[in-house]
Amino acid sequence: MAATNRPNVVFILTDDQGPWAAGCCGNPEMRTPNIDRLAARGVRFENFFCTSPVCSPARASLMTGRIPSQHGVHDWIRGGNVPPDAAKYLEGLTCYTDVLAENGYVCGLSGKWHLGDSMTPQHSFSHWFALPRGSSQYNDAEMMRDGQVQVMPGYLSDVLTDDALEFMEQNRGRPFYLSLHYNAPHAPWTGHAQEIVDSYDDCPFKSCPQEAAHANAVSQMRVHLGNRESLKGYFAAVTAMDLNVGRVLDRLDELGLRENTLVVFTSDNGYSCGHHGFWGKGNGTFPLNMYENSVKVPFIVSHPGHLPQGVVTPALVSQYDFMPTLLDCLELPPVQDETLPGASFLSVLKGETDEAREEVVVYDEYGPVRMIRTQEWKYVHRYPYGPHELYDLVKDAGERENRADDESCRSVVTELRTRLCRWFERYVVAGLDGVKYPVTGKGQLKKIGPEHTGEECFQPSEG
Repeated sequence: MAATNRPNVVFILTDDQGPWAAGCCGNPEMRTPNIDRLAARGVRFENFFCTSPVCSPARASLMTGRIPSQHGVHDWIRGGNVPPDAAKYLEGLTCYTDVLAENGYVCGLSGKWHLGDSMTPQHSFSHWFALPRGSSQYNDAEMMRDGQVQVMPGYLSDVLTDDALEFMEQNRGRPFYLSLHYNAPHAPWTGHAQEIVDSYDDCPFKSCPQEAAHANAVSQMRVHLGNRESLKGYFAAVTAMDLNVGRVLDRLDELGLRENTLVVFTSDNGYSCGHHGFWGKGNGTFPLNMYENSVKVPFIVSHPGHLPQGVVTPALVSQYDFMPTLLDCLELPPVQDETLPGASFLSVLKGETDEAREEVVVYDEYGPVRMIRTQEWKYVHRYPYGPHELYDLVKDAGERENRADDESCRSVVTELRTRLCRWFERYVVAGLDGVKYPVTGKGQLKKIGPEHTGEECFQPSEG
């Protein structure tokens, strides 16, 4: 396919959006008409997994097709985002944007980067409008443009969309790739349009049961349990962001680009708002968790005229599958690297039978915590001492009964543990093995390398 004929790509990535947090995902309480509209014109995945249930490792895996124990980002990046200690955490790795740029795409970023050095455009992005760090206030936020910090008046989701729309218009005559990375619905759950917040005054929030506090819930997040204002703020952040998704889709229509644009909507990691008795993602508890709401995210792909519409698939896929799939969709050559764990799921998108994907197993990691997930079972292994977990997802979809020590499940545990160990042995890079690092969920301070190894790279846990 000639470069001038290639479809555009708009990749919309939200921050901390649970797999339950959209109308099309089965939530009648949350208003997301534009995300729902996108799903109606595309393929929605019910079982799309992040590679790690926290932002920076998941984002690194999306960009590189590698697991954390291959790219070395094991926790949210706390240090190295801005000078004087700015560090390029993905330096030396191939990202799919590098492949796109080599094939004629102009690549733009509007929003959250959070992979180190937010000041400097990297990996073939020629347009760079980035958040300085991993989170932000929602009004009059700081942004990086042309190597300078600028305070941008207005509501952040609107500001990011304004920049994205300008990028699309300026590049409508050539194939473009746009990363529109919203901060929503990440905390803080304040600062949103009051009329949207107030619109949830009478919401019963049955989709977010405020359960008794989880024994391992992190202390600073317990304040949100049972807090209706926090729930209203989270829901309002999603609804306000959804309005901007609508602006993007409408502008593509106005520019006559919709039929020639592949639109992807997803989030970096999942989130719980009271489910299982905690607020947060993988680091909403300590020890770190791998609950479904933490490791699953919404995922929608839409390309009218090229992919089926209004389809929902139960196929198991992972963020490490995204890079080969995107390149496959665009008919671009795959990255030739046998150490990459992912595989294209284009056949699933097209609704074709693919025997190679019928027995797919998904793997996750968060520091010393690893997970293997089949259609029937989930096994979580915490190195070195546990506690380990086993859930029968057919009989116990809510993950309420840990059967890891159930004598009748000994053979299941043995089989899943063996498969888990063999898979990671195949793909782990020895010096980047997450099992060896004290990842606590409180942040990564430095890039792992010869000059920074061991405990100094990670924020210690409390007590």
